[in-house]
Amino acid sequence: MYDLIIVGAGPAGITAGVYAARKRMHFQMITMDIGGQASLSWDIENYLGYQFIAGPELIEKFKEHLQKFDVEVRENEKVTLVEKSDAIVKLKTDKRDYAAKTVIVASGRRPRKLGVQGEDELKNRGITYCATCDAPLFTGMDVAVIGGGNAALDATLQLIKIAKKIYLIEAKPLLTADRIMIEKAKESGKVIFYSDTKVKRIYGDTLVQGMEIEKGNKVEDLSVGGIFVEIGSTPASDFVTGVQKNERGEITVNCSCETNIPGILAAGDVTNVFAKQIIVACGEGAKASLAAFDYLNRTEGQT
Repeated sequence: MYDLIIVGAGPAGITAGVYAARKRMHFQMITMDIGGQASLSWDIENYLGYQFIAGPELIEKFKEHLQKFDVEVRENEKVTLVEKSDAIVKLKTDKRDYAAKTVIVASGRRPRKLGVQGEDELKNRGITYCATCDAPLFTGMDVAVIGGGNAALDATLQLIKIAKKIYLIEAKPLLTADRIMIEKAKESGKVIFYSDTKVKRIYGDTLVQGMEIEKGNKVEDLSVGGIFVEIGSTPASDFVTGVQKNERGEITVNCSCETNIPGILAAGDVTNVFAKQIIVACGEGAKASLAAFDYLNRTEGQT
């Protein structure tokens, strides 16, 4: 029986782990990987204390901080169910069952798919959802980035150093990324911008060879060897039962990261908290851990 189980080890989960260790709680961390989407970011200029740092480097520093407390993290373990029964929170994973007095769900988000013809067939055959992981595979090639937010521009800025030409395709009339990122992309001279443009289909025999896009009534064919899908993400919350969620599937929490079920808390990008940012997720992870500690103190002897 654990005091606390933390599901996920991105910025929110790691911060929650550091705070739980400092409170001497008996806890366990369970995750598929360490770092989450933060480890996929390349150009981080807005995390306090660092004028510039790459995502993998920042996550490595987070890990080092966590390891100072000798915290055990069970990696490559997928949580399939979180539910509360008889005052105890029960968890199931693809490897074993757990029980705890409290749980913090910090499972983050999953990349959203385009949902067009050819995407499933050519996934990992030229279609990728992670520029940080896969950009070097497309050195000297013409590629496309789908999306207009910070994630899409982050991928574009990485590819500027690697690819020959980059088509940036956004379905909305305007890009929503930070202006400084858009300016850097324009200054490179390598990026061709398409706004108010939809992807119709992706084609190729065994590897991506190109794509069809539609702007207004005009259909155009782009010959590309790589397609980076950066159109946002969906919360990884489907395994949590009973908690209130909003229309986007995000777990609804109050300012103390508490859900509608006592003992189940949530933190970071999986919740309805405003702004999906690394620094925000860290703060939410700290709050969730402190709230879990407070809950344990208040309910001691009752469970």
